Amino acid sequence: MLLDRFGRSIDYIRLSVTDRCDLRCSYCMPKGFRGYQEPKDWLTFGEIERLLGIFVRLGTRRVRLTGGEPLLRRNLPQLAARLSALPGLQDLSLSTNATQLGRHAVALRAAGVSRINVSLDSLDRACMESITGRDSLQAILDGLMAGKAAGFAPIKINMVAMRGINEEQIEAMAAFCIEQHFMLRLIEAMPMGSTGRNAQYMPLGAVRERLTQKFGLVPQAQELGGGPARYLSTADGQASIGFITPMSQHFCATCNRVRLSVDGTLYLCLGQEEQFAFGPMLRGGASDAELEAAIRAAIELKPRQHDFNTRPEKIVRFMAQTGG
Repeated sequence: MLLDRFGRSIDYIRLSVTDRCDLRCSYCMPKGFRGYQEPKDWLTFGEIERLLGIFVRLGTRRVRLTGGEPLLRRNLPQLAARLSALPGLQDLSLSTNATQLGRHAVALRAAGVSRINVSLDSLDRACMESITGRDSLQAILDGLMAGKAAGFAPIKINMVAMRGINEEQIEAMAAFCIEQHFMLRLIEAMPMGSTGRNAQYMPLGAVRERLTQKFGLVPQAQELGGGPARYLSTADGQASIGFITPMSQHFCATCNRVRLSVDGTLYLCLGQEEQFAFGPMLRGGASDAELEAAIRAAIELKPRQHDFNTRPEKIVRFMAQTGG
């Protein structure tokens, strides 16, 4: 078991396989951005498998493939198959914008990816075009339904709630997810880079009360997943809505995750600068024992909590650079 200095068990890695994306969501990546990592600096599949294998031996039980948009990484199902075969790994999942999912859903499911999270911030075509920078809604919905047909379960819809942008569409999204048996997760925008600071942050307390009344929501009887969402369910237990509140009600005391970027940099917290570079070690001949010791040392760097509320200007890197 990997324990940090505050006694938290770190058993979840979000693995970025690319920092590139085919959308430009307003809260995630600046328009016109070109400062991507060079492909020669990306970890290879072999390097990822080796490093993640050590993490799993040390107690990692959950891995989520992220980006950027992970489906832009060529041959991703091959990597998924290699990771799902790691002894001790219990859960392999994927975060995606779903624009490419229709072409890859069956192969990813066969490779061992069991569930997916899909970013979808509105069901209004014009609103989605404004948020994502292109006419993306139909491609996302097509990919989402392809994922459903391929047998991913659960399918979670991640909706970043933004004041004056999509706040009036939250109820429609909730109704859609209940009808389709998707799990909606509403997320407060975080001030990561200039994009995050301009995202029209909206606390979710009032939204939670409104949805509770409209859909008759009750406290969820059991924990869902290993992440930070706090869930309510419909009275019949057939649908759930989660609330991720890093700003208004942070969950740092129970944080169980770290993020590995495409170049092998381990970020210990979204809202702090602590990081550890594994790329040079992997390419410099480090032994497994040395990598294990480095992982333990890196976990010790994990801070107690983020500073988003007190120092919103602190983090200049944006979300896609960190790894979703």
